[in-house]
Amino acid sequence: MPKSLLLGEVATALGARLHGNPEIIVTGVAGIEEACEGQITFVSNPKYTPLARTTRASAVIVAEDFPEVAAATLRTKNSYLTFARALELFYDAPHYAPGIHPTAVVDASAKIGANAHIGAYAVVGAYVEIGDDCILLSHVVIYRGAKIGHRFLAHAHAVVREFCRIGNNVILQNGVVIGGDGFGFAKDDHGHWHKIPQTGPTVLGDNVEVQSNATVDRASVGESRIGRGTKIDNLVQVGHGAIIGEDTLLCAQVGVAGSAEVGNNVILAGQVGVVGHLKIGDGAIVTAQSGVGHDIDPGALVSGSPAFDNKIWLRSVALFQKLPELAKKIRGQ
Repeated sequence: MPKSLLLGEVATALGARLHGNPEIIVTGVAGIEEACEGQITFVSNPKYTPLARTTRASAVIVAEDFPEVAAATLRTKNSYLTFARALELFYDAPHYAPGIHPTAVVDASAKIGANAHIGAYAVVGAYVEIGDDCILLSHVVIYRGAKIGHRFLAHAHAVVREFCRIGNNVILQNGVVIGGDGFGFAKDDHGHWHKIPQTGPTVLGDNVEVQSNATVDRASVGESRIGRGTKIDNLVQVGHGAIIGEDTLLCAQVGVAGSAEVGNNVILAGQVGVVGHLKIGDGAIVTAQSGVGHDIDPGALVSGSPAFDNKIWLRSVALFQKLPELAKKIRGQ
């Protein structure tokens, strides 16, 4: 990618409407408080609107109806998405040339598509199938019988266990484990725990990304499934037999217990815990550190532990802070 572009070229590439000098030279992208001359920044959160008037950036990506400021503006319907695309214009992503490193171990029965890059000490097991343009970086391990689509990217130390199935355009960040054994044990007559075989694979749809040190367990029976376009943050655990819908976000340290069903376009914010064998409806949002112990209706916004309607929760928290004062008044009567 070029190291600099004219602002007019940037606007064209982003499909944005430019207000300002198209001949400005742009060399990069930065946050609104750090940006300097030659850089582009953006405003999507209204609380940063005053900073757009004083920013040193050469141009600001804003909404269509944003007021005029001293800097040039790139006007767009979705300023945050456009900012993400601007980052792509200027970021020089690592390139991995096709080839298999001499220290990699690829079983003779494995089928690897065209243009594969397989890094140092990576291991690809028997009867594995991987599509075209895959990148397996150092120490990635793909167990026996796994089937993976095109344009797969696995960062160092990611693991895909036996017979799991992964779609196209999937990214696994460092330390991800797909298809590790679910937490299944049965107590025998002597009070000892007997391991339940985890026989069902984990299945990831197209365009899924799983970030560092997250795990999606395999199922005891059936499958664990992650729907198309879903993004899983660092340190998330998805239990055995859980079903996660499409375009859902599981934020950092979320835990979803076994056999739970989470719908499409759901957001589970940081440290949310979900009990097993329940359903969270499409479009629901569960705020940070909430505990979900019952079904959640589609489109609901819930908070707390146990989680309930967010507006009621906010009023309850406000009242909770006043309880000591109220108690004094009651005792004084």
